[in-house]
Amino acid sequence: MFRTALRNVLAHKARLLMTVLAVMLGVAFVSGTLVFTNTISDAYQKSSAKGFDQVDVAVRPKSQEDRGDTVGKEHKLTRPLLDKVAAAPGAGTAVGVVNGFTAIAGKDGKLIGGGFQSQGGNYWGTDDPRYPLTKGHAPHGEDEVAIDSETARRAGYKVGDTVRISVDGPVLNPTVTGIFTTDDGNVAAGGSLALFDTATAQRLFHSVGSYDEIDVKAAAGTSQTALRAAIDRVVPGDVASTTTGRQLADDQATQIASAMSGMKTGLLVFAGISLFVGTFIIANTFTMLVAQRTKELALLRAVGASRRQVTRSVLVEAFVVGAVAAVAGLAAGIGIGAGMRSLMGTFGATVPDGPLVVSPGTVGTALLVGVLVTMLAAWLPGRRAAKIPPVAAMSSVHAKATTKSLVLRNTLGALLAAAGVAVVLYATTLDGSDGQAPMGFGAVLLIIGVFVLTPLLSRPLIAAAAPVLRVFGISGKLARQNSVRNPRRTAATASALMIGLTLITGMTVMAGSLQKSIDKMASSAIRADYVVSMANGNSLSPDVEKKLAGVDGVTDTSSLRNAPSRIDRKTEFLTGVNGPAITELTDLDVTDGSFQVGGTRVVVDKDTAASHHWKAGSRFTVSYEDGKKQRLTVAGVYEGNEMIQGIILDNATLSPHQSDASDMQVMLKTSHGASDATKDRLEKALGDNPAIKVQDKQDLSDGIAQMFTLILNIMYGLLAMAVVVAVLGVINTLAMSVFERSQEIGMLRAIGLDRKGIKRMVRLESLVISLFGGVLGIGLGVFFGWAAGELLGSRMSTYELVLPWGRMAVFLLLAATVGVLAALWPARRAARLNMLTAIKSE
Repeated sequence: MFRTALRNVLAHKARLLMTVLAVMLGVAFVSGTLVFTNTISDAYQKSSAKGFDQVDVAVRPKSQEDRGDTVGKEHKLTRPLLDKVAAAPGAGTAVGVVNGFTAIAGKDGKLIGGGFQSQGGNYWGTDDPRYPLTKGHAPHGEDEVAIDSETARRAGYKVGDTVRISVDGPVLNPTVTGIFTTDDGNVAAGGSLALFDTATAQRLFHSVGSYDEIDVKAAAGTSQTALRAAIDRVVPGDVASTTTGRQLADDQATQIASAMSGMKTGLLVFAGISLFVGTFIIANTFTMLVAQRTKELALLRAVGASRRQVTRSVLVEAFVVGAVAAVAGLAAGIGIGAGMRSLMGTFGATVPDGPLVVSPGTVGTALLVGVLVTMLAAWLPGRRAAKIPPVAAMSSVHAKATTKSLVLRNTLGALLAAAGVAVVLYATTLDGSDGQAPMGFGAVLLIIGVFVLTPLLSRPLIAAAAPVLRVFGISGKLARQNSVRNPRRTAATASALMIGLTLITGMTVMAGSLQKSIDKMASSAIRADYVVSMANGNSLSPDVEKKLAGVDGVTDTSSLRNAPSRIDRKTEFLTGVNGPAITELTDLDVTDGSFQVGGTRVVVDKDTAASHHWKAGSRFTVSYEDGKKQRLTVAGVYEGNEMIQGIILDNATLSPHQSDASDMQVMLKTSHGASDATKDRLEKALGDNPAIKVQDKQDLSDGIAQMFTLILNIMYGLLAMAVVVAVLGVINTLAMSVFERSQEIGMLRAIGLDRKGIKRMVRLESLVISLFGGVLGIGLGVFFGWAAGELLGSRMSTYELVLPWGRMAVFLLLAATVGVLAALWPARRAARLNMLTAIKSE
């Protein structure tokens, strides 16, 4: 039986080619994802480990939260503490570290590196062991800076050049006095690093007289553990904590692995979708192969083969096919992984250098997935073939689906679909994350239910296309009859395309609806003409608002300032604003009281008010971050949203309790409204700072839309793999259908249907099957998009369902194109059949 199975594989090489391709693509996606994420993770981890070569023990400030009404505060690492650490037994050198966001502008005025990877720090003394100088000397004073060699190379800077730098708003123009090398992972990933002398760094990063960290290098012969124990004896435990360099590297590696796991999971989900779609092709292929070999299998049964042996022979074929496809997929996946890493640079994301990582786990996973998917998909056709009585099979009496089996299938499908709809509808009544799991479960039930029901649905939906097919005469009529001749095969072929289009349509509906709701939110909640913020989301210097207020034509300004506090033994964040101006800059719906901010009068969003049982006129005690308390009065309750929410009070009330006041953003209104000329004036007033964004309401919406568009395009690209697999399925089904109907096609040719008619018949059949899958996919996608929107709407008051009719028409056209392209080769093959040979075929 084993030799028989191998001969069958060799005898049907061409027919199994599409199955091999389908499995290979899915496996390639899985192995490519694993190779890519493992390679990136390994490169970051090695780069990160190098960054800790100069750190044997790190001393970091400990955050303390008092049990009373005060807010948690962070202790400071001071110079006396640094001296104590440096004098600890076994300590070689001790460096006080200061760091923070620092944007460097290129010669074109644009920000170098990614916003979150643009860092600054301090150069320790004249010869910092962390940053070996390759050119120039260490920076001294406010007008000097040293930059990393990669940034200097990318921007074309050299020693002596003046560079524009921003830390929290105002632009600095220091001279480059030194260029250094570094193993910093952010720089290796395409970021930038600017270093000032310690006093300047402390002033710029709001750490005057203190450090963010103390890094200690052990003296020769002292282990990290011994050094840490010695430092623990001189550092007060309630002020700072110590960590070994090895532990820091391990923690960083864990964080990198955790950060990569989300990307890996997302990519593997799409790989799984491709494999899931591929199972339909595999099942179809083996169903047809088994049907074509019914007499052969019956003969094997007649000469003594058992049912198990027949099933096993089909599974052996599947094993061979799966193994070949898995090996080819693994090879292709390694190429995909290398290609994806190269593409990172095209999208502006630089990653550290490192070798391509193909782990034993990746190899094992690829082989296991390829073989298992193929064998599972082939098991049912093999089992079904073994059940056919030998006499009936040799007499060509095929065991067609009985009425009982069809009723059972349709009943099961209806129950699954109904259960799926019910669970999805139930999930829409839940709030936010509570409904995600039920909705996902309901979606899976519904898709499986529709798949089981697809043979039943195929007849009425394909019959609806009859009036159009009549235009094509006898070819159209034959195409319609061929489409419904074997409903199960049509269903499996169409379902592969249906799944891809369901996901694409659902995401498009959600993205369009979210964008519409964000546009409404920006236009309805903000009256300000412009919102000014840092490019990386960090805080702005209070000087920014002062500069903007002095610009000609600016009528109202308000900074938004966040600060932690304690209210009713809970931590609540306060939002400080310019009380007199805020009503001119926002347009929030007030549900109770009035929107009056000033003195001890505050306004609170509805959710916060409900959690504390507040209403207009309520009074409460707040403990600020400096430990002082104050009684505040709720002047009004407003409808909050994702842009503005929480407890809003006047900056004049909040700022005296902040040790380091900084703004998250500044809103402003101008006398002539938003215009290009006004925007230019505002940017010039800020020194054309590359780190600061000046955005009007349209810019805010476009910025968010850009993010959605990027994510959506990535999703489209990933789902394209599933659509490609679906195309292979249509080609495979048609090609094998043509083979099955060779005699029939020969008869049609003999009675007068020309080659063009045969081609047209096969193409129309393919078109009908593809459009059937497209209609089902778009319908399900709209339903899932609506349901997911209802879940989002519970947290986004401006959410509104938007149906992208234009894109859905494009998706339907895509399904039709798939049908036309998939039919090219099978139609040509059918038309070239020799009619006499075809008539004589069995």
